[in-house]
Amino acid sequence: MNDSVKESELMIKANHAHRAAQSLASKSTKQKNDALHTIANQLRAQSELLLTANQSDMKRAKQKGMVESLLDRLMLNEERIDAMAGALEHLADLPDPIGDELEQWSRPNGLQIRKIRVPIGVIGMVYEARPNVTVDAVGLCLKTGNAVYLRGSESALESNRAIVSVIHQALNATELPTECVQLLEDTSHETANQFFKLNGLIDVLIPRGSSRLIQTVIKQASIPVLETGAGNCHVFIDETAKPEMAISIVLNAKTQRPSVCNAIETVIVHEKWFKNFGSELIDALQSAKVDCHIDAKIANQFPNLHVATEQDWATEYLDKIIAIKIVSNVKEAINHINKYGTKHSESIISENVENVQMFYQFVDASTLYHNASTRFTDGEEFGFGAEIGISTQKLHARGPMGLNALTSIKYLVEGNGQIRK
Repeated sequence: MNDSVKESELMIKANHAHRAAQSLASKSTKQKNDALHTIANQLRAQSELLLTANQSDMKRAKQKGMVESLLDRLMLNEERIDAMAGALEHLADLPDPIGDELEQWSRPNGLQIRKIRVPIGVIGMVYEARPNVTVDAVGLCLKTGNAVYLRGSESALESNRAIVSVIHQALNATELPTECVQLLEDTSHETANQFFKLNGLIDVLIPRGSSRLIQTVIKQASIPVLETGAGNCHVFIDETAKPEMAISIVLNAKTQRPSVCNAIETVIVHEKWFKNFGSELIDALQSAKVDCHIDAKIANQFPNLHVATEQDWATEYLDKIIAIKIVSNVKEAINHINKYGTKHSESIISENVENVQMFYQFVDASTLYHNASTRFTDGEEFGFGAEIGISTQKLHARGPMGLNALTSIKYLVEGNGQIRK
């Protein structure tokens, strides 16, 4: 594909999305909800088409040696397609935030000021593998009156093409503009770099994927970026933790789905707890086929295991590998998390109220847990219906980003002839 054709696809679709956003912003809640239900029905009806396209992506990914954890993200099956459709139906049942009045007040000069939620405009979505993200992004954007311009990865191109084709078929039967959903099919790095600089056509970029992808978007984009973060997440087992609960939570947080960003990569263990129950923890992890990289402090007790290095503490494995850190108190655990964590999801297992409050106060992350798995950091689990990503930054939105995160604000000021003196 020559440069002029690349630019043509990039710019034509960007302009389509920009125009559609203006029309979409005026659509009623009923019109948007009807469209979500129509898309959900069409996804289920066209599941065979989606699975055939996905099988093509899976075959190519396996030939290229894609690791199992990423193959899991890429794979579609009937259950996942039904879940994607169900997420759209759940979104349709949720309140529409657009037009919500957030505040109102009067000024001494008689001006009446209201602050309301409005759509952002065009959301640029940059993501890897995971074709379910295509549906989640479309659902969340349509519900909030935003157009969406999707730039997926080459590995999921056939799946994304099929999904967007089905979505367009569905939108043709609704009152929403079909052009409000666009897919950039040119997955070259050169065109991606141009995509990141479409100021005036795309209002915000949301990258979702590896740390490398996110950092590339942040560094190259001239459009504002709503940053989602990699997940170097931890569970801290305090001295007072109930052993059965602690082991169960660690196993769930590591093995329930190792390839996702809210799975843990390190378990931090109080030295007194480890002395009593550490062997049980490691036995349970090994029984679950988890490769344990252990702190040098306990290496002599487990000579057959890898000794953790500095790199292990900072690594997001996205696989059945875990680092085990030994600490002497909650402060040491907090310091370790704040040094190596990615401000995503962190959990403390403890019966000590003071330690829990210290953990809550001083750990810097979007989502903190007490006696629960980090796997719950998810839009659906939080009751948001779906998520566009999990923000680890501190401006505009933080944590799982649902409908409200895809809105901006507008001030409406009513007067009766006031002029400023």
